[in-house]
Amino acid sequence: MSYNPQMYASVKAELEKKRRKAISAADQRLEELDNKYPEIREVDMILKTTGLRIMEAIRMGKLGLEERMQALKEENELLLAKREEYLQKRGYPVNYTDPKFECSSCEDTGYCNGKMCTCLREALFRAGVARSGLGKLPEKQTFENFSLHYYSDPENMSAVLSFCRRYAAEFSEKTSENILLTGATGLGKTHLSTAIGQEVIRGGYDCVYTSAQNLLSDFEYERFGRNYKDDSPDRTEQYFRCDLLIIDDFGTEMGNSFTIASMYNLINSRMNAGRPIIINTNLSSSEIRNRYDDRIASRLFGEFIFFRLQGTDIRQQKRMHQ
Repeated sequence: MSYNPQMYASVKAELEKKRRKAISAADQRLEELDNKYPEIREVDMILKTTGLRIMEAIRMGKLGLEERMQALKEENELLLAKREEYLQKRGYPVNYTDPKFECSSCEDTGYCNGKMCTCLREALFRAGVARSGLGKLPEKQTFENFSLHYYSDPENMSAVLSFCRRYAAEFSEKTSENILLTGATGLGKTHLSTAIGQEVIRGGYDCVYTSAQNLLSDFEYERFGRNYKDDSPDRTEQYFRCDLLIIDDFGTEMGNSFTIASMYNLINSRMNAGRPIIINTNLSSSEIRNRYDDRIASRLFGEFIFFRLQGTDIRQQKRMHQ
């Protein structure tokens, strides 16, 4: 497991920018006080020499070192107490010149005691979601708000939900299996795959979510639309390289020899590389076999874990009860 290097570097750079900004603002506040109040400046000047005085105490040898260090400590404590008193008398909080970091735990470094801070993990998650193509779906489609109430067979859907939760929690780009979610419109296929996708991203993996139409539009652009002046990144590379690829609305794309060949190439390439795919489709098993050639159908039904969701469109049920 590793975060996308470019994304990690970008997020870490933004965090460092926030840290430098906080330190710069604190330095400006310190300069303001020192210019305005000579007594505070005098104390600050002495405190700035603490490191030098410690080094001098050490150079004097081991004999009496402990006593010298204790004396320095007590002197610093008195100076700090005096500084706080000066600040309070003038209406400033005692931490006025301390940097105001966004994260007090790691001081905007991203790490606490050698471990990644929650603030960096959350920033990487947000960046991963933005990069994935999930858009705003994670805001309303999670495992926590997936309700079994709307299904005629809640026991079966509970088993599907449990599988998807476990799949997301134990995801590995090398060992996780492929999933095929089928069923009519509005039965939660996108909801489940979105929930999986965001948990996979939270685990540090690179996930790409796209519709079959958009995916094949990118393949068509690379094959027929790109010209020699276009030096932008290859639009299809992400579909081959991401840790998890989620293809929604499989079967709604234009069907022709090029799109079928492109879809087969993508599925086959990812399977050969051991990179998992989740596919959502409204098509039945027979419709998939009729629409696609045997090479795609055999892989979908032979190499994917198959779930068929059944019931009545949940969106319609919700509207009826409003």
